[in-house]
Formats: sequence, structure tokens, C-alpha cells
Amino acid sequence: MPIYEYVCRSCGQQFEWLSRSDERPVCPQCGLEELTKQLSVPAAHTAGTAASLCPARELGACGGGACGGQCDFS
Repeated sequence: MPIYEYVCRSCGQQFEWLSRSDERPVCPQCGLEELTKQLSVPAAHTAGTAASLCPARELGACGGGACGGQCDFS
């Protein structure tokens, strides 16, 4: 079952919807069906440690909390 992201055109609420068969999503805040499906990036799981996967590491920007402070330069 795919998960889709929506934003309500009426109240602006953003939410995720787990699609089951022919159910139509409604806004959890206002209950209306005036929704726009958002583009989302799928999650990709890879092998490695947080430090080796940190994109800020190559830029030397990992200090000070970037990537959750997981980079290790030692």
C-alpha cells in the first residue's frame, strides 16, 4: 500500500495518506476533499554508517550539528 503526501487547498494542512483500495483521502483538519497530491522523494536504504553517508562531510560542514553531529573527522 503506497503512502501519498497531500496538502489541503482549503486550510493548508499537509498530511500523509496510506492508500487502501478505492478510499479517497480527506483533510484530517477540515474534512474536505480539496486536496493536491505532493511530489515526494522515496526513502532509500543503504549500507554504511551515518558518518560515511553524511553529505556535509565532504563539504567540511559536519561540525556544529549538521547531520546530527554524526560525522567523525578523526
